[in-house]
Formats: sequence, structure tokens, C-alpha cells
Amino acid sequence: MILASRAVFLAALLVSASAAAQSFNPAELKLLQTIEHEPNTLARYQYLAREIPKLSADDRVLAMQFVSFSLDELGLYDQAVFSFPLRNQLPSNLTLPTQTDWKSANAVDVITSLAADRRIVMVNEAHHDTHTRVLTLELLPRLKAMGFNYFAAEALTDSDPGLAKRGYPTAKSGTEYLRDPVYGDIVRQAVRLGFIIVPYDNTLTGQARETGQAQALYEKVFAKDPHARLFVHAGYAHIDKVAGRLGDLRPMAMQLAALTGITPLSIDQTDFLETGVDPGDAYHQLAHEFPSSGAEVLLNRRTGLPWSDRPAAYDVNVIVPPSLSIQAFGVYKYGFRNDSMVGGLPHVDDSNAMQRADWLSLGGKRRAYPVDGALCRNSLPCVVDAYYADEPDDAIPADRYAFMGTKEATLLYLRPGSYRLRAKNIDGTTVSEYTITVAQR
Repeated sequence: MILASRAVFLAALLVSASAAAQSFNPAELKLLQTIEHEPNTLARYQYLAREIPKLSADDRVLAMQFVSFSLDELGLYDQAVFSFPLRNQLPSNLTLPTQTDWKSANAVDVITSLAADRRIVMVNEAHHDTHTRVLTLELLPRLKAMGFNYFAAEALTDSDPGLAKRGYPTAKSGTEYLRDPVYGDIVRQAVRLGFIIVPYDNTLTGQARETGQAQALYEKVFAKDPHARLFVHAGYAHIDKVAGRLGDLRPMAMQLAALTGITPLSIDQTDFLETGVDPGDAYHQLAHEFPSSGAEVLLNRRTGLPWSDRPAAYDVNVIVPPSLSIQAFGVYKYGFRNDSMVGGLPHVDDSNAMQRADWLSLGGKRRAYPVDGALCRNSLPCVVDAYYADEPDDAIPADRYAFMGTKEATLLYLRPGSYRLRAKNIDGTTVSEYTITVAQR
């Protein structure tokens, strides 16, 4: 089962937002084969960190992509984006909107309104940027209340038929993307809200993958339930309704529309994506012109219609607010007070603070809980996982952070409730474990 999910994960790399397919040279194949056999994400990251200096400049591109995925899975979200600043090639005739003709609006509100008379809604993500997963989390309750009853997620596979009954995902539920706690939260919330969960990805590549995805969604949803309403969380250009961003490939959404006769509402978050702190790129120009504290879309002041820089491919561009900070690498110091800890956890005064983005609070639904490298018991690097108290250790954790140094300190973001904090070293050995309670405000 795990090998199958890894195959899907690797297949996903063959089709990116900017290229239809990718072939691997011997050095890259060796890299892929080696990391596939690493016992856990932390071990994979450490292996890549050692090997990257030995690789040629061309071979480093693939390695850095895997580094970004690993960092994302380890809860090092800003570091993941900084390590692989992926930028789509934008249309050559692009003219960015200005406030003269456009105004900002809340993305969730606008998408909910646009979805009122639609049967299929698709939202995409950048796989290494967890910030692009928050929109789906926010849309789930709104779309369910409107009558959407099926939820399909690209990271899920057919390997876990007990998921819906159990209520939480495990590593066996899907690909490596699912090991990100925020992705796990998406699946938990979809199950809790009563969505019928639909795995639909495959291990194919190129056009066969796009065709297989569309066929799976048709057969699992609309062929069985002609009145179904489907919410799809996908990657990159799979949501496109015309060819272009995947070269000559016919994207999944385009083919699903042909199979069902239903035109999807397609929402893009990857064309204008925060990839660094360069104030001159298109993303930062838009974020500066239309400042917002949450995900936004732009509406035409005359027509009220949403802006899309590729209107044939998708309906709406979503712009998430800037959140990247070099302080994620620990550039300033502060100390945690003893009474800020719960359950007698060890603490480190004068710790090197590894900042995490405020969006992890999910609009106040999760509370910040301080932790530090002392949990690792001098067995570094180590990963600290926060598991829901009523879920076993193979569940996807509620949050996670990887410590590389003893005097590092950071914040976990957790919903109110009881948790087990478990620290594991690179061998997967548990070095410490504590029970904590995150109180209501």
C-alpha cells in the first residue's frame, strides 16, 4: 500500500505546472530510488541535505523539489517555499489589475456565491505550499451547507476503505502530501461534515494520468449519482478546462466536463503565488495593490465579475496574503516562561525562536502552543508530533515541527482539546512523550 502511494507521489512530479512531462537521468533515478527507501521524512530530508552539494546544477533542481516536499511534511512551511521558489510562466499579454477598475473581496464569500448554481467546484494547490490548502479547509463547511455532498482529494488513494468510518487519515490513506497535518485536517473536516470521500488519483503519467483522474471521478460520482455535487481539491493545472499549462495535455477538469456535460467552477491559487520576498514580482505587485488579511479575489468594479488571468482555463484567481518570513529560520531570540508550558514539559530559556506563520491559527480555530528542542532529549534532529488523544500513533498528526537544534523553540497550532506530544529522532525512536491540554479561550 505504501509503495503504491509513493508511486502516485512520484507520478505527480512528472507533470508540473510548467511542463507536460519530465524524464530522469541516471543520477536523478538513483536519487529517487534512494529516497524512496528512506524510513521516514526526516531521514529523507537529511539524506537530501547531504547529497545536494554533490549533485550537478541540473540534478539539484529535482533534489530541491524533494527537499521542499520534505520540509512541508515536517511542518517547516516557510522553509519549504523558500527552498523551491516555483513560479508559473504567466501569459505574455498579462496586464495586472489596478484599483481603478478592480476591488478586493473575500475569496470564500465570492466562491461560495459563484458555486450556488454549480455542480462541480475545483480548487488547486501548490503541493509544497501548505498555505494554499487553507482555502479548501474554509470552503468545506460553506459548500456542504449548499448541498455539495462529495469531496475528492488528489492525495487520497483507494488503499484505505475504512477512512470514512474511522474519521481520520493515516499514512496509508494516500500519498506523502497527506502527511502534512493541514492536509490531514482537510480530510478530517470533510469526513466530519458528512461528505462522501472520493479518492481518484492513479500511478500513471502524462495524458494517461489526466484521463484516468477524470474517468475515476465520473465513475465514482456522477455515473452512480446523476444529481451529485462535487468539490475537488487538486494540484496545479489539473483544474484547467482547456489545454495550455500542461502543454498539449487535456487536463482532468477538461475531460471531466466532457464526460459529464457539466462545466466546473475552477479556482486557481498557483499562478500568483508567494515564492520569496521579492517585492517586484507579479504576486507582490498584486498584494501591494490590494492588501488583505485573508485570501482574496478581485471583482470588476463595473461588471462585478471575478478576475482570471486565464479565463478559458479557470474562472477565478485567488491571492493569499503574504506570510513568508526569514524569521522562520530563527533570526531572533526570546525565552519561554515556565508558566507558559502545560503538563510539566521541559523548557529552554533564551531559545532561538523559529517563527511560524499566523495563518496556522486558521482564523482563531487553533491556538498557539509553545514547544522547544528540549523535547528531543539531545537526540537531534527530531520531529515533534501532536496527536489527538483519541487517535492512534499512525494517524496524521494535528501539527508537527522538526527541530534541528537543541535551543530552538517554536509554536504548534492546535484546536482546543487533549493531545499526545511525541518526539522521535531520525531513526523513528521515541525520545520523549507528554500529554497536554489546549484550553478554550
